Amino acid sequence: MINRIALAGCGNVGTALLEILNDKKKELDEKFGFEFKITMITDLIKGSIIDPDGLDLQKVLNAIHSTNSFEGFVKSKGSFAEMLEQSRATMLAEATPTNMETGEPGLSHIKTALGLGIHVAMTNKGPIAVAMDELTDLAKKHHAKMRYEGVIMSGTPLINMIHTGMAGCTFEKIEGILNGTTNFVLTEMENGLSYNEALEKATDMGYAETDSTMDVNGLDSAVKTSIIARILFDEKIPVESIDREGITEITVEKIENAKERGNKIKLISGIEHTKNGLHAYVSLKEIPFSHSLAGIDGATNAVTITTDNLGEVTLIGPGAGRRETGQALLADLVAMAQ
Repeated sequence: MINRIALAGCGNVGTALLEILNDKKKELDEKFGFEFKITMITDLIKGSIIDPDGLDLQKVLNAIHSTNSFEGFVKSKGSFAEMLEQSRATMLAEATPTNMETGEPGLSHIKTALGLGIHVAMTNKGPIAVAMDELTDLAKKHHAKMRYEGVIMSGTPLINMIHTGMAGCTFEKIEGILNGTTNFVLTEMENGLSYNEALEKATDMGYAETDSTMDVNGLDSAVKTSIIARILFDEKIPVESIDREGITEITVEKIENAKERGNKIKLISGIEHTKNGLHAYVSLKEIPFSHSLAGIDGATNAVTITTDNLGEVTLIGPGAGRRETGQALLADLVAMAQ
């Protein structure tokens, strides 16, 4: 069976997905039986192109790399639903920018696709954060699959590990570093840069957006913590109910003082059981050098999950990056096809 893929959002992550698909088309077929055609690509800036028989992926990538446009292709128009139907897509890869207040435009894209029985993979955490229940119900109603590995740790397969590798475990606690930008900044400050210098470097290297407010004030980590609470504990913990702080008040002096005490300062996200129920937080913590999270530097993410059957399990991997996040989309697409 040939999987017909529509891509919404052809920026860094969407383009990376196309590159991986193009590079590994033969390998994906031979190893996983994953045959595909890209039948639609839509982007807020580049426009929309459709071919139900499959777009020439190399030609698309050549146009993007040379002109950052869909030069040479006939642009398509119409509503998102009309274009999806015209493309005959069976899967949607949703990689539009995140809006944490409304979830748009990704939320509407996903609702439309699920309503048509089209499977959806996404890296956009906004729709999951604001409408997880609605989307889950819609997927069930229309017998469509929905996966979102990339919304928490980029390409590092945390959700897959929880759902499959840890099946049967009772989860007691999770603690981790969930934001690559803030961890990179703290690492660079340990190396002597000021907060502003470290943040500027993070932006230059592509780890931080031009507006990094969601990262540095802890909101991005809080959103991910809220999503993890649903996945791990099946509990709704609204983002606004999570105790949250960011890194904006951190100084090199505070980092040096912690180092003298044998500690490192990290922005830690966690969920734990208390006598009053689950407590979720995003907090600057001093942790000893011997702590499993102390050695996690740069844009790397890591989580330690405490369970009854396995004790502590720590997962470490990239928490940012265009190709890494594109890989999360690919893994979800292949899993849904299988």
